Amino acid sequence: MEEFKEFFSGFIDEDFDIFTIRLVIALFLSGLIGFERELKRHSAGFRTHILVGVGACIMMLLSLYGFEEYIQKYDNIRFDPARIPSYVISGIGFLGAGTIIVNGSTIRGLTTAASIWTVAGIGLIVGAGMYDIAVLATFLVLLSLILLNNLEEKYLRHVAKGAYHLTVADQKGVKEIFALLEHLEVEIEKVEIKKEDHIYMILKLSKTNTLDDQTLMEELGKLDGEISVIHRF
Repeated sequence: MEEFKEFFSGFIDEDFDIFTIRLVIALFLSGLIGFERELKRHSAGFRTHILVGVGACIMMLLSLYGFEEYIQKYDNIRFDPARIPSYVISGIGFLGAGTIIVNGSTIRGLTTAASIWTVAGIGLIVGAGMYDIAVLATFLVLLSLILLNNLEEKYLRHVAKGAYHLTVADQKGVKEIFALLEHLEVEIEKVEIKKEDHIYMILKLSKTNTLDDQTLMEELGKLDGEISVIHRF
């Protein structure tokens, strides 16, 4: 029984309670940001953000506490707690890049990639015991992702041209649409094209365009071929 107690006491680090608290906090804070991404059905959601945040926290704990025995044993060992975290910060970019999708001129996933990189930073500062900064950072990130997005949709909607959803029968109709937009000198900010039974297009126009929506929809409706236009503000 005594041997078991000795083994168990040696197995559990004396700072285990600190490790537990920091890991749980990292899990909770990164989970909040991941949950917001999950609600919007992004590629990296709840679980991904938790894993990144907890993983970064583990790396920070390793950097701070993992080498104490060697430092105490050998006088010539130098302690650099920033070395492992620096590799985490640079290495997390590979995971973030996996969430970015480039389709023609359309780029999606940049915000999610940025949130993953930020969650890694939150995990690192939680691992370092900077709880107040971690909570503040999480609050600011959620504020940016949720509140600012809602404010943009509510108050800046009038300056944007919105998105035009078009269903086109064939490739000829696509060429006609681009030819019309070029003739009307309409600048396109973003284009998405999906090929199914029909060709499905999403056109987002630049905010600098002066052509009004009604005129543009009338001109699109005059084109030959089977073209269905739905305008969403």
